[in-house]
Amino acid sequence: MSKKILVVDDEADVRKYLTIALQKEGYETVTAQNGVEAFELVGSERPDLITLDLMMPERTGTQFYRRLSRDKELRDIPIIVISGLAGRDLALKEPAAVFDKPIKPDEFIAAVKKALGERD
Repeated sequence: MSKKILVVDDEADVRKYLTIALQKEGYETVTAQNGVEAFELVGSERPDLITLDLMMPERTGTQFYRRLSRDKELRDIPIIVISGLAGRDLALKEPAAVFDKPIKPDEFIAAVKKALGERD
């Protein structure tokens, strides 16, 4: 069974880019355009990994993370931060990886595999 990844970003082109890169590697993807949608999906979809933008409307990535970290069933889902925001590496307590936009697909996929405990 393939791993499921939730892609959270307010930019449609970024969601599409990440989704294509992940699907090429055989991952199942679901997407959200803000933290509110993301929290609804994380509960129903139970992703194995989340890619998270920090600056989004309605609920920022940091607000989403804080809420997620209080949920005993969801707080252990690894998160990869993808953001152009300064200080992005400090926004979450222990992100699996942090990437600046634009990302390099090979480095991104390697970080995804590492976060999921997979080998190349």
